[in-house]
Amino acid sequence: MSFAQPDLARTFERIPPQNVDAERVCIGSVLIDREIMGTISEIVRASDFYVHAHETIFSALLALYERNEPLDRITLAEELKRRGALDRVGGPAYLGTLVNSVQTAASAAYYAKLVREKSTLRSLIHAGTEIVQTGFEAEEDVEGAIDRSEQMIFAIGQRQMGGDFSHVGSLMKPALDELEEYYYRRGELSGVTTGFPDIDAVTTGFKPGNFVIIAARPGMGKTSFALNMAMSAARAAGQPVAFFSLEMSNSELVLRLLSSTVRISMHDIRRGNIGDKDWGRIPKVMDELDTLPIFLDDSGGLSVSELRSRCRRLKATRGLGAVFIDYLQLLHPSSMQRQMNRNEEISEICRTLKVTAKDLGVPVIALAQLNRGVETRNEKRPMLADLRDSGSLEQEADFVAFLYREGYYNKEAADPELTEFIIAKHRNGPTGKVNLRFEAEYTLFQPYGDEANYPAP
Repeated sequence: MSFAQPDLARTFERIPPQNVDAERVCIGSVLIDREIMGTISEIVRASDFYVHAHETIFSALLALYERNEPLDRITLAEELKRRGALDRVGGPAYLGTLVNSVQTAASAAYYAKLVREKSTLRSLIHAGTEIVQTGFEAEEDVEGAIDRSEQMIFAIGQRQMGGDFSHVGSLMKPALDELEEYYYRRGELSGVTTGFPDIDAVTTGFKPGNFVIIAARPGMGKTSFALNMAMSAARAAGQPVAFFSLEMSNSELVLRLLSSTVRISMHDIRRGNIGDKDWGRIPKVMDELDTLPIFLDDSGGLSVSELRSRCRRLKATRGLGAVFIDYLQLLHPSSMQRQMNRNEEISEICRTLKVTAKDLGVPVIALAQLNRGVETRNEKRPMLADLRDSGSLEQEADFVAFLYREGYYNKEAADPELTEFIIAKHRNGPTGKVNLRFEAEYTLFQPYGDEANYPAP
């Protein structure tokens, strides 16, 4: 009789984890009690069986069960014969042995769990072997190798934890705890602050697991807005904030932070036109920035899987409160094995970022570029249809907002600094508009008086 995964035995010169008796009991239980298949099939898969014959037999039983046919020695033998596998698994005699090895199916679920546990241990050994091989392959990029290794282990852990329905009654206590927290924190934010009171009043802060998109055409101040938000989040929560800049260098980002904090224009900074008074303030501001848990990453050509891997490591070593990405369309997809069009690439990136937000339990705030079509029409306020490259940006996001400044297009605008923060999608709240002021010379966004304008929920 042949055994599954023989490479493991050859690699380590040891018999891999297995429980052949438990496998026999699982199959025998199904053959004496068809209904037990519903329970066992939720615990084990055919590939979990160590003995090849058992894997083949269980696969045939699953096919019969799904066709709503009887599960007994006769129907099983016919199905295996149809597949040309009856003699290979030991013939009708071995099927009879499986039936005779079980007196009752009462403990079938217990033995199924044993089979799955042994399969999980073999998967760990296999993953370890793959990770070792990956480490020896010189052509592999290190970040990609680490991410693939993490994914292999993570997938095994997710399978082991499993999943099931939750009765609504069992969810009442956690829901009540959450309601009480909201009740006693009335007026306080329940998520990560944006730093702008009028926006926070609408969002109540971005929540763990939120995938947030803030989009605009070039020149609207996307990067400045995200940096302002990142500083506010780091100050308020005291938790590390990751800021991925795929367009600007870390040094340029730090100069922008200094400009907005000291209120020295970027033009004057680059020219060295800094007065003695301002120069004297810079060390104090730098000391303040040094205390903020903001972590910048300006790696170019970053893939979304590499970004996720770096976020995981930051959370494991220092903690993590929020992730900012500038900007989404500059990320590369993880799947490079096949040719994908741009829509497919952006769809994969969006799905991965959404899963990352959920898995890490933090909001992921991604900047995005809008289509050039905005420039060709008279009404230049952005709409959801203007999101560039893919409808997945809108579908996957929990929150979508646009930055729009009329003064960018109309030099005679009444207030060239007035910037509209247009909330176009809000999964758990109202849409609408909040007015901000953009002081471009300082790369700084500010609240715009009492002119916030958004509808009631």
